[in-house]
Amino acid sequence: MGHKIAGNTIYLMLKKEGFARLPKRNKQEKHQLEQVKIKAAKTSVLSLGEENFETSSGGLLCFLPYIKQYGIDTIISNSSYPQTKSLNRMQSIMSFLALKLSDIRRYSSDDMWCMDRGPGMFAGLNVLPKTSWFSSYSDRVTRNMNIDFLKQMHKIWLEQDLLGDTVNLDFTTIPYWGNDDQFENNWAGKRNKSLASMLAVLAHDPDTGIIDYGRTDVKHKNESGIVLEFLDFYRDGNQGNNPLKYIVFDSKFTNYQNLRKLDDNNVKFITIRRRGTNLVEKIRSIPNKEWKKISVERSGNKNRTIKVYEQTLDLKGYGKDIRQIYITGNGKIKPAIIITNDFEKSINEIVRKYARRWLVEKVISEQIEFFHLNRVSSSMVIKVDFDLTMSILAHNIYRLFALDLEGYSHMTSRSIYEKFISNQADVEIRKQKIIVKLKKKKNLPMILENMDKFKESKMSWLDNKQLVFEGATYS
Repeated sequence: MGHKIAGNTIYLMLKKEGFARLPKRNKQEKHQLEQVKIKAAKTSVLSLGEENFETSSGGLLCFLPYIKQYGIDTIISNSSYPQTKSLNRMQSIMSFLALKLSDIRRYSSDDMWCMDRGPGMFAGLNVLPKTSWFSSYSDRVTRNMNIDFLKQMHKIWLEQDLLGDTVNLDFTTIPYWGNDDQFENNWAGKRNKSLASMLAVLAHDPDTGIIDYGRTDVKHKNESGIVLEFLDFYRDGNQGNNPLKYIVFDSKFTNYQNLRKLDDNNVKFITIRRRGTNLVEKIRSIPNKEWKKISVERSGNKNRTIKVYEQTLDLKGYGKDIRQIYITGNGKIKPAIIITNDFEKSINEIVRKYARRWLVEKVISEQIEFFHLNRVSSSMVIKVDFDLTMSILAHNIYRLFALDLEGYSHMTSRSIYEKFISNQADVEIRKQKIIVKLKKKKNLPMILENMDKFKESKMSWLDNKQLVFEGATYS
């Protein structure tokens, strides 16, 4: 009623001032206006008949040759993930992956991507499914499906020499913003407080940046045993091809009893010991002449000089001698204390190996931010675990892409996305090939040079057509 009164008042004011009365629309015109609505296309398998279309996600298609080259498409097709009558396993997982790789921050904002043909073709569909389908699909995914998938991907990383002798293990907090009380409180360093959340663990290779393992159902009562679970995961079915020698983690990751179990399994560990008041005082009493100066890496290819002192001691709870290294002058208020079961490497090598963990902590944080895990609002833990698994897959595809770009391999996924992937394209589907004409961009020549080596590769889920990348004649 209020709107009607306001409308009549405005009309009387206009009439008084001499404005012409707006013409009334007849019923036919009103009906025509009501019919002018753009409906999103219904998802279906892409026919791949000859046609041309434009997409705002042309750069996304640059990932397809990597999925083919590393056999990721085969792993997806042979996985235990669900499939339906309308969408097979490959189309389903590739739909999730399209959103992850495209930096889609809210799945619910489907009006931003549901009509774009580019992400649809990425998954072998005309367009991606609507939001309700994604939610329904993830409800059917179990933890066993995710862990089986990660194990198969683990074999690929080993076969391709993408996993070195060292892995960094780290916990990360995924906040929950609902009212369910099933979640424990965990410390969120970024927010500097404890909050209801899911505690996730990630295993990160410091050389290639590959994330090899992840899970989101870590509870306080079993978090100390995660390091042994990861060791079982790493070695399962791969006894003859295990380059893993070192596991690096912080002081709260596990207990001394599990450190001994790592030692019994012939795995070297490097971690930080918790600092008590008495221990700090003991370190301060060490004469200056007994300290040794060394140089370690910092971000930005810079070095920092620190002082170190080492000793061997019998650590209670560990049950045998352990190597302890005190570090000071590293910018911390209190000295750091490294403990390790490696007595062979020099003190410089041990400290530098742990110092690299300080660098990758920032990298992991940036990746979690880009793949928006800290925005999860679902109370379904299984959904979060699947989301993490898809984030790991997307992260690793970004790493594969970045490792091929000279001078850019150190960049985060966000930087790679902004510099290379975020681009429009004209797509031409022909009998034997799909031509992707990327719009002009500063780094386009580098992309085209990189993609040229894949021009003979055929995409099995795209009717076995070749994927060819060219530059458009306009920006």
